[in-house]
Amino acid sequence: MCTYLTEKVQVAGSGKGAAGWFPVTDATVYLDHPQHAPAEHTLNIDFLNPGQGPSARVAVELTPASARALATAIESALASAPADLV
Repeated sequence: MCTYLTEKVQVAGSGKGAAGWFPVTDATVYLDHPQHAPAEHTLNIDFLNPGQGPSARVAVELTPASARALATAIESALASAPADLV
């Protein structure tokens, strides 16, 4: 079942696509059927720069367990970094 629930957030960073590195300005997060990952449903994250067209996109499909582990690892890395770096 598709929920069509989508979270969008502005981000600042870089992504590497087929043509090389590009600035990433947006991220879209949603739970849906994957296009490629061998799972029934995945947490899908698209990092993109709409101003540079459809090729300025990096897509990730993660199993729910992997997505939760990644979220925990991100929070842990940020929490353990010196305050003047984050």
